[in-house]
Amino acid sequence: MRTLYIVVPCYNESECLPQTAPVFRRELADLTAAGLAGPDSRILLVDDGSADGTWEIIRSLHEGDPAFSGLRLSPNRGHQNAVMAGLMEARGRAEVTISIDADLQDDITAMAEMMKKHAEGYPIVCGVRSSRESDTFFKRFTAQSYYALMNLFGAKLIYNHADYRLMDRSALDKLALYHDEDPFLRGLAARLGLPIATVEYVRAPRVAGESKYTLKKMVKLALRGLTCGRCKPESTPRPPDPHIAERLFS
Repeated sequence: MRTLYIVVPCYNESECLPQTAPVFRRELADLTAAGLAGPDSRILLVDDGSADGTWEIIRSLHEGDPAFSGLRLSPNRGHQNAVMAGLMEARGRAEVTISIDADLQDDITAMAEMMKKHAEGYPIVCGVRSSRESDTFFKRFTAQSYYALMNLFGAKLIYNHADYRLMDRSALDKLALYHDEDPFLRGLAARLGLPIATVEYVRAPRVAGESKYTLKKMVKLALRGLTCGRCKPESTPRPPDPHIAERLFS
Protein backbone atom coordinates (compact mmCIF):
# COMPACT_ATOMS: atom_id res chain seq x y z
CA MET A 1 0.00 0.00 0.00
CA ARG A 2 1.60 3.24 -1.18
CA THR A 3 1.76 6.24 1.11
CA LEU A 4 0.03 9.09 -0.73
CA TYR A 5 0.30 12.81 0.01
CA ILE A 6 -2.39 14.99 -1.56
CA VAL A 7 -0.71 18.39 -1.93
CA VAL A 8 -3.17 21.30 -1.88
CA PRO A 9 -1.94 24.91 -2.37
CA CYS A 10 -4.14 27.39 -0.49
CA TYR A 11 -4.19 31.16 -0.83
CA ASN A 12 -6.94 33.06 0.99
CA GLU A 13 -9.18 29.99 0.99
CA SER A 14 -11.01 30.61 4.28
CA GLU A 15 -14.35 30.49 2.44
CA CYS A 16 -13.50 27.39 0.46
CA LEU A 17 -11.59 25.10 2.85
CA PRO A 18 -14.39 24.43 5.37
CA GLN A 19 -16.43 23.03 2.47
CA THR A 20 -13.72 21.19 0.54
CA ALA A 21 -11.60 19.77 3.40
CA PRO A 22 -14.24 17.13 4.30
CA VAL A 23 -14.38 16.12 0.62
CA PHE A 24 -10.61 15.63 0.56
CA ARG A 25 -10.84 13.59 3.75
CA ARG A 26 -13.59 11.32 2.40
CA GLU A 27 -11.67 10.73 -0.82
CA LEU A 28 -8.52 9.81 1.09
CA ALA A 29 -10.55 7.36 3.19
CA ASP A 30 -12.04 5.84 0.03
CA LEU A 31 -8.59 5.44 -1.55
CA THR A 32 -7.33 3.76 1.61
CA ALA A 33 -10.35 1.46 1.82
CA ALA A 34 -9.85 0.47 -1.82
CA GLY A 35 -6.22 -0.46 -1.17
CA LEU A 36 -4.94 2.35 -3.39
CA ALA A 37 -3.33 4.39 -0.57
CA GLY A 38 -1.63 3.35 2.65
CA PRO A 39 -2.71 4.16 6.20
CA ASP A 40 0.00 6.82 6.62
CA SER A 41 -1.32 8.87 3.69
CA ARG A 42 -1.99 12.55 4.32
CA ILE A 43 -3.61 15.69 2.93
CA LEU A 44 -0.88 18.36 2.90
CA LEU A 45 -2.40 21.85 2.90
CA VAL A 46 0.11 24.54 1.89
CA ASP A 47 -0.81 28.05 3.02
CA ASP A 48 0.81 30.42 0.54
CA GLY A 49 1.09 33.46 2.82
CA SER A 50 -2.66 33.99 3.10
CA ALA A 51 -3.99 37.24 4.54
CA ASP A 52 -7.21 35.72 5.86
CA GLY A 53 -7.85 32.86 8.30
CA THR A 54 -6.60 30.06 6.05
CA TRP A 55 -3.75 29.02 8.36
CA GLU A 56 -6.01 28.96 11.42
CA ILE A 57 -8.36 26.61 9.53
CA ILE A 58 -5.45 24.36 8.54
CA ARG A 59 -4.22 24.27 12.14
CA SER A 60 -7.72 23.37 13.37
CA LEU A 61 -8.02 20.60 10.79
CA HIS A 62 -4.65 19.19 11.82
CA GLU A 63 -5.50 19.29 15.51
CA GLY A 64 -8.77 17.49 14.87
CA ASP A 65 -7.48 14.85 12.43
CA PRO A 66 -3.86 13.69 11.89
CA ALA A 67 -4.70 12.97 8.24
CA PHE A 68 -4.36 16.73 7.68
CA SER A 69 -0.85 18.18 7.63
CA GLY A 70 0.18 21.77 6.95
CA LEU A 71 2.90 24.07 5.66
CA ARG A 72 2.83 27.83 6.01
CA LEU A 73 4.86 29.95 3.60
CA SER A 74 5.78 33.53 4.39
CA PRO A 75 5.46 35.77 2.49
CA ASN A 76 3.12 34.89 -0.39
CA ARG A 77 5.21 32.99 -2.94
CA GLY A 78 2.73 32.27 -5.71
CA HIS A 79 0.85 29.14 -6.73
CA GLN A 80 3.71 27.29 -8.42
CA ASN A 81 6.12 27.84 -5.53
CA ALA A 82 3.46 26.69 -3.08
CA VAL A 83 2.94 23.47 -5.03
CA MET A 84 6.70 22.95 -5.30
CA ALA A 85 7.17 23.47 -1.55
CA GLY A 86 4.49 20.89 -0.83
CA LEU A 87 5.92 18.38 -3.28
CA MET A 88 9.44 18.73 -1.91
CA GLU A 89 8.18 18.39 1.66
CA ALA A 90 6.27 15.25 0.70
CA ARG A 91 9.21 13.83 -1.26
CA GLY A 92 10.81 12.22 1.79
CA ARG A 93 7.52 11.16 3.35
CA ALA A 94 5.47 9.54 0.58
CA GLU A 95 5.79 7.14 -2.34
CA VAL A 96 3.22 9.09 -4.36
CA THR A 97 1.91 12.67 -4.44
CA ILE A 98 -1.10 14.20 -6.16
CA SER A 99 -1.30 18.00 -6.47
CA ILE A 100 -4.74 19.58 -6.76
CA ASP A 101 -6.21 23.02 -6.05
CA ALA A 102 -8.33 23.67 -2.97
CA ASP A 103 -11.43 24.76 -4.89
CA LEU A 104 -12.18 21.24 -6.20
CA GLN A 105 -12.82 22.35 -9.76
CA ASP A 106 -10.67 19.35 -10.65
CA ASP A 107 -12.62 16.11 -10.17
CA ILE A 108 -11.22 14.56 -7.00
CA THR A 109 -12.64 11.14 -7.89
CA ALA A 110 -10.11 10.93 -10.75
CA MET A 111 -7.45 10.24 -8.11
CA ALA A 112 -8.42 6.56 -8.01
CA GLU A 113 -7.74 6.20 -11.73
CA MET A 114 -4.45 8.10 -11.30
CA MET A 115 -3.35 5.65 -8.61
CA LYS A 116 -4.28 2.72 -10.85
CA LYS A 117 -2.23 4.20 -13.70
CA HIS A 118 0.70 4.54 -11.31
CA ALA A 119 0.34 0.87 -10.35
CA GLU A 120 0.60 0.06 -14.06
CA GLY A 121 4.06 1.64 -14.10
CA TYR A 122 3.56 5.35 -14.81
CA PRO A 123 5.55 7.63 -12.46
CA ILE A 124 3.64 10.71 -13.71
CA VAL A 125 -0.11 10.84 -14.36
CA CYS A 126 -1.68 14.10 -15.55
CA GLY A 127 -5.30 15.05 -15.08
CA VAL A 128 -6.66 16.41 -18.36
CA ARG A 129 -9.92 18.29 -18.92
CA SER A 130 -12.13 16.24 -21.23
CA SER A 131 -13.52 19.34 -22.95
CA ARG A 132 -13.84 23.11 -22.85
CA GLU A 133 -17.49 23.20 -23.88
CA SER A 134 -18.37 25.39 -20.90
CA ASP A 135 -15.77 28.01 -21.91
CA THR A 136 -16.50 31.00 -24.10
CA PHE A 137 -15.22 30.99 -27.68
CA PHE A 138 -12.58 33.56 -26.69
CA LYS A 139 -11.32 31.41 -23.80
CA ARG A 140 -11.16 28.28 -25.98
CA PHE A 141 -9.30 30.19 -28.69
CA THR A 142 -6.77 31.71 -26.30
CA ALA A 143 -6.19 28.33 -24.60
CA GLN A 144 -5.50 26.62 -27.92
CA SER A 145 -3.19 29.45 -28.97
CA TYR A 146 -1.39 29.31 -25.62
CA TYR A 147 -0.57 25.60 -25.89
CA ALA A 148 0.52 25.97 -29.50
CA LEU A 149 2.84 28.83 -28.54
CA MET A 150 4.28 26.95 -25.55
CA ASN A 151 5.08 23.92 -27.69
CA LEU A 152 6.66 26.17 -30.33
CA PHE A 153 9.05 27.57 -27.70
CA GLY A 154 10.03 24.16 -26.38
CA ALA A 155 7.69 23.80 -23.39
CA LYS A 156 6.11 20.49 -24.43
CA LEU A 157 2.83 20.76 -22.57
CA ILE A 158 -0.07 18.32 -22.40
CA TYR A 159 -3.16 20.03 -23.79
CA ASN A 160 -5.79 20.92 -21.17
CA HIS A 161 -3.53 19.92 -18.28
CA ALA A 162 -2.73 22.40 -15.51
CA ASP A 163 -1.50 21.24 -12.09
CA TYR A 164 -3.72 18.27 -11.25
CA ARG A 165 -0.97 15.69 -11.37
CA LEU A 166 0.37 12.50 -9.79
CA MET A 167 4.13 12.28 -9.32
CA ASP A 168 5.86 9.45 -7.52
CA ARG A 169 9.15 9.61 -5.66
CA SER A 170 11.25 8.85 -8.75
CA ALA A 171 9.65 11.83 -10.51
CA LEU A 172 10.06 14.08 -7.48
CA ASP A 173 13.75 13.16 -7.22
CA LYS A 174 14.23 14.37 -10.79
CA LEU A 175 12.08 17.47 -10.20
CA ALA A 176 14.20 18.33 -7.14
CA LEU A 177 17.19 18.89 -9.44
CA TYR A 178 15.53 21.99 -10.89
CA HIS A 179 16.31 24.99 -8.67
CA ASP A 180 14.20 27.61 -10.43
CA GLU A 181 13.01 30.41 -8.16
CA ASP A 182 9.77 30.65 -10.13
CA PRO A 183 9.05 27.13 -11.47
CA PHE A 184 6.64 26.23 -14.25
CA LEU A 185 5.64 22.78 -13.08
CA ARG A 186 3.49 21.61 -15.97
CA GLY A 187 6.43 22.29 -18.26
CA LEU A 188 9.04 20.75 -15.97
CA ALA A 189 6.99 17.57 -15.49
CA ALA A 190 7.11 16.98 -19.24
CA ARG A 191 10.91 17.45 -19.27
CA LEU A 192 11.82 14.79 -16.71
CA GLY A 193 12.14 12.02 -19.30
CA LEU A 194 9.71 9.69 -17.54
CA PRO A 195 6.64 7.87 -18.91
CA ILE A 196 3.46 9.96 -18.56
CA ALA A 197 -0.15 8.76 -18.55
CA THR A 198 -3.27 10.92 -18.64
CA VAL A 199 -6.68 10.68 -16.99
CA GLU A 200 -9.61 12.70 -18.31
CA TYR A 201 -12.15 14.44 -16.10
CA VAL A 202 -14.87 17.08 -16.26
CA ARG A 203 -13.94 20.40 -14.68
CA ALA A 204 -16.54 21.86 -12.31
CA PRO A 205 -17.27 25.40 -11.02
CA ARG A 206 -15.55 26.56 -7.82
CA VAL A 207 -17.23 25.34 -4.63
CA ALA A 208 -16.79 28.74 -2.93
CA GLY A 209 -14.70 31.90 -3.00
CA GLU A 210 -13.07 33.46 -6.06
CA SER A 211 -10.23 32.46 -8.34
CA LYS A 212 -6.87 33.85 -7.18
CA TYR A 213 -5.47 33.85 -10.71
CA THR A 214 -5.72 37.45 -11.83
CA LEU A 215 -5.01 38.41 -15.44
CA LYS A 216 -1.60 39.68 -14.34
CA LYS A 217 -0.75 36.34 -12.73
CA MET A 218 -1.95 34.42 -15.78
CA VAL A 219 0.22 36.51 -18.10
CA LYS A 220 3.20 36.03 -15.78
CA LEU A 221 2.67 32.26 -15.80
CA ALA A 222 2.44 32.25 -19.58
CA LEU A 223 5.69 34.20 -19.89
CA ARG A 224 7.35 31.81 -17.44
CA GLY A 225 6.28 28.97 -19.69
CA LEU A 226 8.16 30.50 -22.59
CA THR A 227 11.46 30.13 -20.72
CA CYS A 228 10.75 26.65 -19.35
CA GLY A 229 12.37 24.95 -22.32
CA ARG A 230 15.71 26.47 -21.32
CA CYS A 231 15.62 25.20 -17.71
CA LYS A 232 18.50 22.88 -16.85
CA PRO A 233 18.78 20.41 -13.95
CA GLU A 234 21.49 20.79 -11.32
CA SER A 235 23.65 17.96 -9.99
CA THR A 236 22.25 18.14 -6.45
CA PRO A 237 18.67 18.47 -5.12
CA ARG A 238 17.30 21.91 -4.32
CA PRO A 239 17.79 23.01 -0.69
CA PRO A 240 14.83 23.22 1.73
CA ASP A 241 12.55 26.16 1.03
CA PRO A 242 13.68 28.99 3.36
CA HIS A 243 10.20 30.53 3.20
CA ILE A 244 8.53 27.72 5.15
CA ALA A 245 7.55 29.47 8.38
CA GLU A 246 5.73 26.59 10.08
CA ARG A 247 5.08 22.87 9.67
CA LEU A 248 2.24 20.74 11.05
CA PHE A 249 2.80 16.97 10.86
CA SER A 250 1.70 14.03 12.99
